[in-house]
Amino acid sequence: MIRPPQPDFLIVGAPKAGTTALHAALSQHPEVFVTRPKEPKYWLCDGAPPPAWRGPGDAHSQQEWIWRYDEYTDLFASAPPDAVRGESTPFYLWSRGAHRRIGESLPDVKLIALVRDPVDRAYSNWMHLWCDGLEPVADFETAFGRQDARVRAGWAPFWRYRELGMYGEQLAHLHQHVDPERILVLRYRDIVDDPPAAVDRACRFLGITPGTVATIPRDNSRSYVPPGWRPTVIGPVIRAGARLGQFAAPEVWRRASAPLVARLQTGDGPRPRLTPEQRERLVSVFAEDVALLSELSGQDFSDWLSPEPKGSFEERRRA
Repeated sequence: MIRPPQPDFLIVGAPKAGTTALHAALSQHPEVFVTRPKEPKYWLCDGAPPPAWRGPGDAHSQQEWIWRYDEYTDLFASAPPDAVRGESTPFYLWSRGAHRRIGESLPDVKLIALVRDPVDRAYSNWMHLWCDGLEPVADFETAFGRQDARVRAGWAPFWRYRELGMYGEQLAHLHQHVDPERILVLRYRDIVDDPPAAVDRACRFLGITPGTVATIPRDNSRSYVPPGWRPTVIGPVIRAGARLGQFAAPEVWRRASAPLVARLQTGDGPRPRLTPEQRERLVSVFAEDVALLSELSGQDFSDWLSPEPKGSFEERRRA
C-alpha cells in the first residue's frame, strides 16, 4: 500500500523551546525523514497565502511559508518508503486554526509539543529578534508589554512574547481536535539537561528505535548585542532592508543582510540573565496557565513560578 505524502509526526511548539535542536537530533535517526525547510508552516494556512503581516521583517519571511498543498506534499516525496516522516513548525501549538486543520486532515499524526519556562521563552524570543536587528525596543519588559498594540498593528505571531507562552490554553484547545494520547509534552529542560534520554523518549513515542541518537545539536541562539551605537545605527538599516526584501526572493535578502547582521552581532560577551526582580514581575502573568498545563499534561511545572532565571541553552549545557 502506497502511503500518502504527508507527515507521520509534527513538532508543534513552542518557538525558542528547543524545537530546532530536537528536529536536528531526529534528522540523524536512520528511521526518520524530516523536511527541508524545517518549518513549512503549511497548517497555519487554510489553502491561501498567509496574512499580510506588517512587523519588521514579516513581509520578507512570509514568502517562505508553504501554503499550496502540492508544494507541501512534495516535501515528503523523497522520503524512504518505511521512514517515519515529520516536520517542525513551532507555531502550530499556538494556532487554533492549525489544531482544527491537523485534526481533520491528519487523523493518525503524532504531535510533540516542546515547552519552556514561559518567561525565559519570551526573553529568548525577544533576544532572537533584537540580536537580528528586527526588534526595535532595547528593553525586554517594555517590548513584552507592547504585544497587544503590535497584534492590533498586524505583526506576525513571533512577536507575541506573552501569548506564545500560554501552553495550557493552547493544549486545552488542541485536545479538542487531537486525541491527547497522540500528543507528547516534552520539556526544554530535559532536552538540555539529559539530551539522550529526551530524544529516546521522543523515539519511543514515535515508535522508532531508541538509543540511536546520542547527542543533540546546540540551539539557534544569537550572539548578544548590547545596547549602543550598533543597534542604533545598524538596526534601522536591517529593518529597512527587510521591508525591501519582500520584493526579492528570500535567499537574496538573506545573502544581502548577512554582512549587516554579522556587523551587528560582533559582541562576544555573555547575554545578560533576567534578574529575579524582572522574573517576579512577569511570572504572575503565566501562573494560572502553568497550573492548567500541569493539570492537562500530568507533569509538574511549578518550578516555572520561581523568580530564579533558568539560563540559556548554552549556559545550561556548560553548567
